[in-house]
Amino acid sequence: MRIAQVAPLIESVPPHGYGGTERVVSYLTEELVRQGHEVTLFASGDSRTEAELIACAPRSLRTDPAVMDPIAHGIFELECVAAEAHRFDVIHWHLDYFHFPMSRRLGVPQVTTLHGRLDIPDLQPLYHEFSEMPVVSISNDQRAPLPQANWVETIHHGMPPDELVPIADSGDYLAFLGRISPEKRADRAIEVARRAGLPLRIAAKIDGVDEDYFERKIEPLLGAPHVEWIGEIGPNEKNEFLGHARALLFPIDWSEPFGLVMIEAMACGTPVIAYRSGSVPEVVTDGVSGFIVDDIDSAVAAVARLDEIDRSACRRNFEERFAVGRMARDYLRVYERLIASAADRSAVALPVRPERTAAGV
Repeated sequence: MRIAQVAPLIESVPPHGYGGTERVVSYLTEELVRQGHEVTLFASGDSRTEAELIACAPRSLRTDPAVMDPIAHGIFELECVAAEAHRFDVIHWHLDYFHFPMSRRLGVPQVTTLHGRLDIPDLQPLYHEFSEMPVVSISNDQRAPLPQANWVETIHHGMPPDELVPIADSGDYLAFLGRISPEKRADRAIEVARRAGLPLRIAAKIDGVDEDYFERKIEPLLGAPHVEWIGEIGPNEKNEFLGHARALLFPIDWSEPFGLVMIEAMACGTPVIAYRSGSVPEVVTDGVSGFIVDDIDSAVAAVARLDEIDRSACRRNFEERFAVGRMARDYLRVYERLIASAADRSAVALPVRPERTAAGV
């Protein structure tokens, strides 16, 4: 099958540090190549892949200090895809709705995985207008705000089983991994760890939009004796950080669409203590891969019950439910259905002039 994967340009594929969407795109792309498919990845030029790479920006936009208008690069990426659309059996978009007006007119089977939050009023008229666009949810809960969307499947994320592995000697600390923002509630994690009498290590990224929140709400808490601030970590550090933790704390305060860090912890055999919101009940198997809690009191109680979790069973639960092979097979079934039902396979794309491509990247 000839498949296009279209990734955001903000981070490389895979990202060098934090970046859930781009990491999932990488997992899926490499697994499809491994299974023998002809895959083309549209992404930033510093991406690493066994697929054919079409670079739509020289490097990830977040790491390029010369970038002043990210949307300009996004528009260029759309044109790069349109120019090559006739080559593909299916185009898989990971850009939310950005491409809808164009892909509606391309005449090529296509699908979009929605990776972000959808409980935004501005999205309502958009998804009414583009109600024919096939979209994939990454959890059933994610669908709730947009019942009018053309949902074709829910596909939970997966990752390579050998990327993160269990560590036999777990440490005696709790972990918080991800992004500092109001909805992620690092402050809750700090309080849970304090009341549980365990150290908390925080490995987190701070986006520019969250710097004020960090300075006002989180930074004053970092002086507590049980808190260790590590900052943003990369893939090479993640296994040791998660694998040695007693548990990952995931005390979210919003409807998280998926939460890749939960299955990363499970891959290490590390249980997850997560608030009952968003995708959590779909991802965490209560009593097997962690505990689902409703407040700080129940989170503290869950810490006291961690010895009930068999870390090898936690890892097996990950292998059975969240391996990348399962994710790729799920997407291939969607691709096949879309291709079979496509009535018009004639693309209207025009080629990009070679000199324009070179100037663009």
